[in-house]
Amino acid sequence: MGISIILIIALIAVISILAGVVIGYVSRKRVDQANMEAGRVTAESIVTEAKKEAENTRKSADLQAKDMILQGRTEFESETRERRKELSALEKRVQQKEENLDKKYESIDRKEADFQKREKTVAAQEKKVKDMEAEAASVITEQKSKLEALAGLSGEEAKRMLLENMEAEAKLESGKLLKRIEEETKAEADKKAKEIISLAIQRYSGEYVAERTVSVVNLPNDEMKGRIIGREGRNIRAIEAATGIDIIIDDTPEAVILSGHNPVRREIAKISLERLITDGRIHPSRIEEVVSKVETEIAQAINEAGERAIFDTGLHGIHKEIQKLIGRLKFRTSYAQNVYSHSMEVAFICGIMASELGLPTKIARRAGLLHDIGKAVDHEVEGPHATIGADIAKKYGESPKIVAAIGQHHDDSPDSVLGILVQAADTLSAARPGARKEMLESYVKRLDDLEKIAKSFPGVEKTYALQAGREVRVIVENQAISDDAAVALSKDIARKIEKELSYPGQIKVTVIRESRAIDYAK
Repeated sequence: MGISIILIIALIAVISILAGVVIGYVSRKRVDQANMEAGRVTAESIVTEAKKEAENTRKSADLQAKDMILQGRTEFESETRERRKELSALEKRVQQKEENLDKKYESIDRKEADFQKREKTVAAQEKKVKDMEAEAASVITEQKSKLEALAGLSGEEAKRMLLENMEAEAKLESGKLLKRIEEETKAEADKKAKEIISLAIQRYSGEYVAERTVSVVNLPNDEMKGRIIGREGRNIRAIEAATGIDIIIDDTPEAVILSGHNPVRREIAKISLERLITDGRIHPSRIEEVVSKVETEIAQAINEAGERAIFDTGLHGIHKEIQKLIGRLKFRTSYAQNVYSHSMEVAFICGIMASELGLPTKIARRAGLLHDIGKAVDHEVEGPHATIGADIAKKYGESPKIVAAIGQHHDDSPDSVLGILVQAADTLSAARPGARKEMLESYVKRLDDLEKIAKSFPGVEKTYALQAGREVRVIVENQAISDDAAVALSKDIARKIEKELSYPGQIKVTVIRESRAIDYAK
């Protein structure tokens, strides 16, 4: 009973489930059909709306396309009209140019025809000219022959005479021009030069010490000569060996002469001998002792002299070796003029002239002080003292300007203004009266050579050397030399003197031409 009830309940439950499933399926089918119907209606409405929108879009696109086509056609027609106008204007210009070219061609053709006519005319005229030239040449030849026959001269001779006359006239005119230019420039140049030179000499005041080329030692008596010689000459040999100086003992009363090329060694020998004479002890060992001591003192004096010269001139930075050479110049003479004093003079005169000309004064003083340092060693080194001095200055670091001024202070034409200043100052210091002395024979010979050189020129009548050979006066023949030719003659004589003679300072050449008119009262 209980099992059947369960079965019935289970059966009922199964039936209920099956009924629910059938009912659910049927209900779902109906819902799906309803949804499908609603979707179909919605899709149809959407399609309808899309067709409407597509139709509207197509219509709008058609309208826009028509507008664009219309606008493009309008623009194209406008541009075409502009192009046509431009082409029309260009066509007109081309036609105008063609017409102008045609006119030019016609003008050229006319000118060419005219030119051909003129060419024929010119050719005819050239032929006439050639005929006339040939006729003129024959006439000139005939006239030339007649002139040569009348004058008794050939054409070449007449030409030569004409050239000689023209040359003489040119020389005369050049002499006049040269004289005028010299007078104009010399007035101003002499004035300025005299101002500078006189100011330089006035502002510098220095001592002059006359030196001899040999040194003389005075003796208290003639008996001292024997003591100096010593037994068998050992003392005099010892002195000569220690000092390197020759001692000359002759008949000169109470004097001994020291001779040597080295001025420093000669000064050492002089001082040593004077001290030996004062001391009275003269023997080889004492001689060596005194000479050694004097050498040390002289070396110290040389250094002090170099330092004093550099200090007095206000210079600095000069090498110690050059300073020693400057000090050695204190014992060196040139034509009896002390070179140390001369170098100081040249330095100060150089500086004064440089300041007047607006140039650096210290550089000028430096060049003036060092210009003769070659003379401190010219007895040891071969060559001119100017070249030696330039090499020394270059070796110890002097500037190229200073080196050039030292090396060129005896040249005819220095390269720089500084070289000219040094040369002028050197001449001023050496050429002043009493500054230098010369041997009588060389002095007389120079005077004779001066007169001979001046006399060697044609037209010179007499010559006189004046003022210790610093001027030569030349008297010329009145008829042979004109006033203008005298100017050229003075220059020619001066150039020949410069070329053939060696002399300190400068020599003035004066040419004198005198005209005399003589008559007698009866």
